[in-house]
Amino acid sequence: MSTSRQTALVTGGAGFIGSHVVDALIDAGSTVVVVDDLSAGLPENVPAGAELEVLDITDRRALDDAVDQARPSIVFHLAAQASVTRSVADPVRDCEVNVLGTLNVLVAATRHEAPVVFSSTGGAIYGSQAPLPSSEEWPPAPISPYGASKLAAEAYVNAWREYSGIAHTICRLANVYGPRQRHHGEAGVVAIFSHLLSRGESPTLYGFGAPTRDYVHVSDVARMMLASAGRGGTYNLCTGVETTVAELYAMLQRAAGTDVEPQLAPLREGELERSCMDPGRAARELGVRAQIELEDGLRETFDALAAGQSSASTRRT
Repeated sequence: MSTSRQTALVTGGAGFIGSHVVDALIDAGSTVVVVDDLSAGLPENVPAGAELEVLDITDRRALDDAVDQARPSIVFHLAAQASVTRSVADPVRDCEVNVLGTLNVLVAATRHEAPVVFSSTGGAIYGSQAPLPSSEEWPPAPISPYGASKLAAEAYVNAWREYSGIAHTICRLANVYGPRQRHHGEAGVVAIFSHLLSRGESPTLYGFGAPTRDYVHVSDVARMMLASAGRGGTYNLCTGVETTVAELYAMLQRAAGTDVEPQLAPLREGELERSCMDPGRAARELGVRAQIELEDGLRETFDALAAGQSSASTRRT
């Protein structure tokens, strides 16, 4: 889908993944409006060419005003409560943001006949019994409130596509990593490890380093999300490669040039032992695949995060 000379609205566009989607849209020639409450995002992530509206997507009136003013032709919906452990601690807030917030976005976008590209989750939706790599045909079976809220939001996206005829798309993301990922919270394991290794500190490998994930670079995700715009359907955005946490840590040690012994601990409540997704449908129907090899992407990410941390430290002194 061409993104030239159109207005795109990106919820969560000041965040890690969302800001890379904004960059890709601007590079494609779009006018971009970012909606973000800055609870996780940073204003400096929003490029000068985009407009930032600071609001919470659960505030329907404020969201409606922003969408009606922007009159978007496409909406990329990435704003979310994205922590599995936080969803266990506060499932009501998780539901408010991920379900009610998504419904608010769909209602507002429908007034302008704008397709929505919804950022969902992969492993947290497929659950612990899915065959690996998991395809989009496998019945969802989430084991955490976060996975349940994303599945409920997907149901609304599908329902709105059916009744409106607008080609809303669901993108199920694997474990995304890359520059601008913050080290706060368990969702950014690459950023957490990089932050600690750059300080010579020892990270904790939950599940004793054995859990596996499908790690995909954020620039690949942004490119694939743009390719899915206006296509409808559900797509895994992933690599199809299963990597243990211990293997990931070893790659980051090589990138950092360190030899730090990690701490080991049991897996936390709500987290999966294994997760890996099938990229076949996106390759066939969208013509896109992840291109960045994990070791190369981790080296680039470590360098970027370490440089950002050094800059932040310089600013504080």
